[in-house]
Amino acid sequence: MNLPKLLRLAAVVLSCAVVLMIVGASLLDGIARMRSASVMATAANNFLASLNADQRTKATFKFDDEQRFDWYFVPRDRKGLPLKEMTDAQRKLAMEFLKAGVGAAGFQKATSIISLEPVLAEIEGPNRRWPRDPGLYYVTVFGTPSAKGTWGWRFEGHHMSLNVTVVKGELISNTPFFFGANPREVRQGDRKGLRVLAGEEDKGRALVQALDEKQRGTAILSPKAPDDIATMNSRKADPLKPEGIAYSQLNKQQQGLLADLVGEYLARMPQDIADERLKKLRAAKWDKVHFAWAGGINKNEPSYYRVQGPTFLIEYDDTQNNANHIHSVWRDFNGDFGLDLLREHYKTTPHNAGN
Repeated sequence: MNLPKLLRLAAVVLSCAVVLMIVGASLLDGIARMRSASVMATAANNFLASLNADQRTKATFKFDDEQRFDWYFVPRDRKGLPLKEMTDAQRKLAMEFLKAGVGAAGFQKATSIISLEPVLAEIEGPNRRWPRDPGLYYVTVFGTPSAKGTWGWRFEGHHMSLNVTVVKGELISNTPFFFGANPREVRQGDRKGLRVLAGEEDKGRALVQALDEKQRGTAILSPKAPDDIATMNSRKADPLKPEGIAYSQLNKQQQGLLADLVGEYLARMPQDIADERLKKLRAAKWDKVHFAWAGGINKNEPSYYRVQGPTFLIEYDDTQNNANHIHSVWRDFNGDFGLDLLREHYKTTPHNAGN
């Protein structure tokens, strides 16, 4: 065989290899997502199987019930089954269910947020406005959990709202995803020094402090931080004005700090979901991501930041209680509650919610 033919053959082999690699990677992604959905379905069914009839009635809704969109992160009366109305065995299964939706690092943060309730109760004293009870975190399931079906669930209480939608047992949405902390830093007692959301705080501040004077003039929107996150508990998050400094205006080190900050929020999620989100972010291009700041840039000063890309928004606010009270959230502009996934699904599949 002459050289030109050998080169053509090599090119064909290489092309086939590339195609196989792409197909293989796609299949692996699909398998990983199905694995996470399967883990969630198993955890959900284990939990539901442990409940009596009255508990199950409280814990379950139809998939298309409007309650699925009624999320909030403040103390209030909620639908679902609270931890305090479960047996020890049921609470253990509920926490396994929670862990399926946040992964190991996210689970550590979630349980630490719950554990702040008694700390806050002690700080506020007996005349506090709201009950501070680690038992007032609620599990709610929408539809019929299945490894291959479409269903959803929520774990919610003070300073936590995790909203998960599984479509066709493979595609997973986990937003709105809210974590908060009050106090931001425990300043007395046996747990003095604890900062549940230290990474979200420190990495945001590290980025704004790394900017030069001109860059700060672009990134810092106001010397005063807003009282809370802009999107609050809205059912749909619309894109905010893309203010602040663009990724392309940062140097390599600063770009790394921004990626590290986004990674802190991705670390709240199971690895396969985090990987999928990062892949979408790269496809939409980092150059379209903006970082904006408001308030002081030093520790213990009221502060706010947001990271916004074409498809997502991260917000962080620490202004209440003398800047010792954090609210943070990840929102998807089209994907909250899995709406974009469901839209595509219903284009090709008859609507049979809950199956």
